[in-house]
Amino acid sequence: MALPLHDDGSIDYRLLVTHARSCLDAGCSSVTVFGTTGEGASVSLAERAKVLGALLSAGIDPRIEVVGGIASASIGDAVEQIRIVHESGCGRILLAPPFYFKGVREEGLYDWFAWVLEKIADSFVGAILYHIPSVTQVPLSVDLISRLRAAFPGVVIGVKDSGGDWAFTESLLGTHADLSILIGDERHLAAAVRLGAKGAISGLANLCPGVLLPLIERGKDDSRVADLVKALLKYPVTPAVKALLAHLSGNNRWRKVRPPLVGLTAEEVKELGAVYDALFLG
Repeated sequence: MALPLHDDGSIDYRLLVTHARSCLDAGCSSVTVFGTTGEGASVSLAERAKVLGALLSAGIDPRIEVVGGIASASIGDAVEQIRIVHESGCGRILLAPPFYFKGVREEGLYDWFAWVLEKIADSFVGAILYHIPSVTQVPLSVDLISRLRAAFPGVVIGVKDSGGDWAFTESLLGTHADLSILIGDERHLAAAVRLGAKGAISGLANLCPGVLLPLIERGKDDSRVADLVKALLKYPVTPAVKALLAHLSGNNRWRKVRPPLVGLTAEEVKELGAVYDALFLG
């Protein structure tokens, strides 16, 4: 879920709740906060608690309707983020790898995840491991996922695959089809569902959840989805998603992003909006 901001960069909690409710009402089974599209690495610990509190106060059930994103290079900070999510009532987290150190050995990655998961093993929080190497530069191998789920059965409940590598997705589904494999690259969503994927944690669901439902529920291809992803990838993805939210809602507050991200220009918003309109409103 995208993160709405005031002009001074503070979070617009009212708009956030409105947007969360609209996504759920449009068919999303849950919303993910503090993910990539939600600029999670830019959200402070105090803000995380306020976001979750706002959703809870609005009657959104954190146990089943909210997934909490965890983004930290520090084991201690990751655990603190999980504590905040857990104390709000969330039962699921989206756990990214440590993203500062690059070229690390797989044994080190295993140890990082294991130290975090050991600290939450008794909290009844389910962890969805987050594979998004284009952002973190820290890929999760199928073998690493196998080791972690064997060491933490019932804690590792799924994987979000945002790698955009179909060969990896096939291997992941072939090895771990009994986990909740959730697809981040919507171009592969329908095909992955036909192989056993359980659905998506999707940036596009901010924009057109109803369009995605046939892909998720029936594995039905829709070429418009691939065309929209292609158009978005011409720009930094998070600002582009927010630009389209501004275009669709008429609320330019959605164009605001936190540094180091930079929002799209008015001309870029117009160009991207024209592509969306031609695909879905033409």
